Amino acid sequence: MRQLQSSKQRGPAGLLPGLFTGLCRAALPALMLFGLTGCYSIRTHTVGRTVVVTKVLDATLDQLLTQLAKQDDSIQTMNAKVDITASTGGEHEGEVKELPTFSGYIFLRRPGDLRVLMLVPLARSTGLDMVSDGTHFKLNVPYKQLAVIGEDKFTDSSKNGLENLRPYIVRDALLIPTATPDQYVTLTRGSRITPPGPGQKDSIEEPDYDITILSQTKDHVLEQLRVIHFGRITLQPYQQDYYHEGRIVTTVTYDKYQKFGELTFPQSILITQPTNELKLKIDITKLTLNQKLDDEQFVLQFPEGAKVKTM
Repeated sequence: MRQLQSSKQRGPAGLLPGLFTGLCRAALPALMLFGLTGCYSIRTHTVGRTVVVTKVLDATLDQLLTQLAKQDDSIQTMNAKVDITASTGGEHEGEVKELPTFSGYIFLRRPGDLRVLMLVPLARSTGLDMVSDGTHFKLNVPYKQLAVIGEDKFTDSSKNGLENLRPYIVRDALLIPTATPDQYVTLTRGSRITPPGPGQKDSIEEPDYDITILSQTKDHVLEQLRVIHFGRITLQPYQQDYYHEGRIVTTVTYDKYQKFGELTFPQSILITQPTNELKLKIDITKLTLNQKLDDEQFVLQFPEGAKVKTM
């Protein structure tokens, strides 16, 4: 049953008051703006535009996890010639100390062997030598007469930023591990904005996929461990965030992907630890994958009489 209207609302005369009121309300903002512009000039200025990428690749969670596992399994050894730049400090310390760029080598062999050898600029002598078997590591810094042994992983933080950079961080930065069977994973969508490159005017907003890896602690509580970010232009990881007790402790960013044989690998890797105010940039200048590496390449002998410190 339709509701009947009163006689006052049916006739044309009854519509005029409401129509006039509506027109007045609609015109009021324009009149106010006109009045303001009559007294003040409106200034405009250009800002950098952000262009959203529309042609992107799609993938499911299973496809991304399979891609990670395939890349991880495909690399058994790594022989990389690198340039390494480190810096410590920041807002908390009130200063930043930038170390000179060291050239050197990184050797990696499954399951846990790692060696990082850094050479002093010009002199080409050993500046730093570190080996790890995946459980324990040894570190020798000749010019500081420093010999160190310790566990590959640790939870305590050191006041010396470089001492917080343990071998497993470098290993997991080079080879992004996939989730283990006892971990939980989720997939969300987001985006990242990259600033204009050389010869470009506009910033780029690229949609991305974010895989969050969690572990169950107790009482059905899930703890966030890592987040891996995939750009949807190439579906390659561009960032990996490590969490401890709910906060980011290490961020690894990846750039300049290149083909090495059948595998695609980043040439530039930046490791950042915000709480320790530490940055380590690894630029790969030459990379050989799955070449046989001998046991002797992962042996470090301390100088005779060296005082060994345990960390």
